[in-house]
Amino acid sequence: MMMGLEDSLLLAAGFILAGIVVLLFGGDMLIRGAASVAKRAKIPPLIVGLTIVAFGTSAPELVVSVDAALSGAPGLALGNIVGSNIANVLFVLGLPALVGVIGTQTRGVKRNAMFALLAGSALIIVSRDGVITMMEGALLLGALLVFIALMAMSAMKAKDDPLLAEVAELEAAAAKGSMLGVIVALIVGLIALPIGAHMIVTGGTAAAGLLGVSDAVIGLTALAIGTSLPEFATVVAAVMRKQGDLAIGNVLGSNVFNVFAVGGATGLAAGLTNTALPVPEQFMAFDFWVMLGASALLALLILAGRNIGKLAGMLFFGGYVAYIAALVWMNPLQIP
Repeated sequence: MMMGLEDSLLLAAGFILAGIVVLLFGGDMLIRGAASVAKRAKIPPLIVGLTIVAFGTSAPELVVSVDAALSGAPGLALGNIVGSNIANVLFVLGLPALVGVIGTQTRGVKRNAMFALLAGSALIIVSRDGVITMMEGALLLGALLVFIALMAMSAMKAKDDPLLAEVAELEAAAAKGSMLGVIVALIVGLIALPIGAHMIVTGGTAAAGLLGVSDAVIGLTALAIGTSLPEFATVVAAVMRKQGDLAIGNVLGSNVFNVFAVGGATGLAAGLTNTALPVPEQFMAFDFWVMLGASALLALLILAGRNIGKLAGMLFFGGYVAYIAALVWMNPLQIP
């Protein structure tokens, strides 16, 4: 029996939603399992924060973008990176700021805000000729190593650096449970991540075809919001606990890793298929500049020492709604 359009769309949406759930669950299991191993191996919290936590929080974007690049859906891969960075600033920080203040005075925030701005600029520079080559992907990964090295030096000088804030909860959790449970968590995480990623890519490309839009639009919207949910949950929890000043570091770090780690790995993955990662024209005309503008606005607030309150929250969230509306206007549905 042939499925109707509505049934096909529901199936594609179901694949995307289920994939996001599997992906986020797998990422959480992988981080906790790896942190437990690090705790038992007596690896310093600084190293855990710089590697396991930092890479783990970007794992959903990483595996989805690499899978998309290898599966011939470059728009989905790049849309996931750019869309996530836009959502992290305008949606993840904007909506919670409507109910609570997000502080910007924590140590290291100014440094990371500038790195996030530089990362966005770097992505635009390597994309200026319409492709991201394997060499450019390697350069982005090299920039990630520089970022990690600078953070390490800064964190060693200041033990209260927010970089280590996420590790505290993991340290407590890592002290509990058996080694068998740790191994199970690692295995489940390593299996769930690629499965969830492939489900998302399959559903995303199917939805794009059924709706008559590019896969980049799916990456910029549904996929970007879905993979930004961990950051959103972290910010909401911090604001509700009146600890909003701890939330912004997570968002800035995620944006840096999305470009340098995810973008770099995606460029390398595309190179493995003997092709450069193509950059859709819309990105150079619109989406990159929204990403850079959002990063610049956030950096200006941070450098000026202004907290993100209700007014800034309305500006950010309203900007995100306007961005989504612009995407819909620029990419009208062409349902057969």
